[in-house]
Amino acid sequence: MVMERLARRRGVEWAHALPDPSSGRPAAVCGDYQDGGATVRLLMPLTMMNDSGDALRAVAADPAQVLIICDDVNLPLGAIRLRPQGSAGGHHGLQSCLEALGTEQVPRLRVGIGVEPLPADLEAFVLSPFRSDERLRIKQAIEQADAACEAWVTEGMERAMNRFNTTQDAS
Repeated sequence: MVMERLARRRGVEWAHALPDPSSGRPAAVCGDYQDGGATVRLLMPLTMMNDSGDALRAVAADPAQVLIICDDVNLPLGAIRLRPQGSAGGHHGLQSCLEALGTEQVPRLRVGIGVEPLPADLEAFVLSPFRSDERLRIKQAIEQADAACEAWVTEGMERAMNRFNTTQDAS
């Protein structure tokens, strides 16, 4: 949802389909936009979430120049967190990306979807649509995450973290 918003706002068309180099099946779509003199490439996996790393295998990506965007049930709904590196923390899609890049030294933006108490069936929870009472909060989180992505590109990780990693009310 964050990537779709960023692409829509920047007028990015998903013009290029990228195959997984090992299987040849479609792994991702990508599109570029210009930010100052820099070209920013957006890459959206077409795989199942747990195979998201296949999208990164389809491009020659420098881990330091990648910002992985993922949901996180361990963050309150609507919170966002930028981190310069770290483990996958049990997130299978993020683990797939880290394995594809061969390092945990990969910037990431986590978007909180957690609720208290967490449901026992996390897979069903993560795949279900947001409830009507959650939609405003997730819309605001997507807007913040979009702005955080832009800040990461233009200002770097440290400044973006200082701007966007704030304490948010989980209620």
